[in-house]
Amino acid sequence: QVQLVESGGGLVQAGGSLRLSCEASGSTFSLNAMGWFRQAPGHDRLLVADISSGGSTNYADSVKGRFTISRDNAKNTVYLQMNSLKPEETAVYYCNLGYRRSDNQYVAMNYWGKGTLVTVSS
Repeated sequence: QVQLVESGGGLVQAGGSLRLSCEASGSTFSLNAMGWFRQAPGHDRLLVADISSGGSTNYADSVKGRFTISRDNAKNTVYLQMNSLKPEETAVYYCNLGYRRSDNQYVAMNYWGKGTLVTVSS
């Protein structure tokens, strides 16, 4: 049974940084793509960044140049380094286990963590 546990959220001022972590268990982590999503109150859950099993990355346009996704297969952990945070990026951030389609698009499978809250104050 796949379990994903996020950590690293918290309160940060605008312009600040946070590093989120997601530890996976019960899966062949190194064979799967992983994604970070976020969901603000009253909004849909949106893909922020994803990383393939081989380490190639994709980012939403809104976070390019500020966020970095990475993975450590030895630790079954995926990270999201977030810099220059904005108040509108206040949301619950979720880790997901998925896969890449042949056109390189990330597909989320139904494996989610419980999320970690990021609050960016102005």
